[in-house]
Amino acid sequence: QVQLVESGGGLVQAGGSLRLSCAASGRTFSSYVMGWFRQAPGKEREFVGEVTTGGGFTNFAGSVKGRFTISRDNAKNTVYLQMNSLKAEDTAVYYCAARLPTGSYDRGYWGQGTQVTVSS
Repeated sequence: QVQLVESGGGLVQAGGSLRLSCAASGRTFSSYVMGWFRQAPGKEREFVGEVTTGGGFTNFAGSVKGRFTISRDNAKNTVYLQMNSLKAEDTAVYYCAARLPTGSYDRGYWGQGTQVTVSS
């Protein structure tokens, strides 16, 4: 079992930066692909990006590619989402999630979310 807790959300002006953290419990953190998702009011949850178990590869949605980066520190059981050049449309609740390499996020673990608000 993995428990995930996000932090670092808040209010930021357009063009600014924010770094989210997701701390995981358990000793098997390094076995999981870690992803970030977001959900804006009135919209469906959408994939933001993910990082492989060792941190060597990342994958991003087109809407954030080139602005967001994901990293992980397996020694600290933590994954980070660095968000730069933020836009008003990035406003959402951001969730981290964990899945096994052969599994899906639907069958994985989720955090409770952290609010990010970008003012224009």
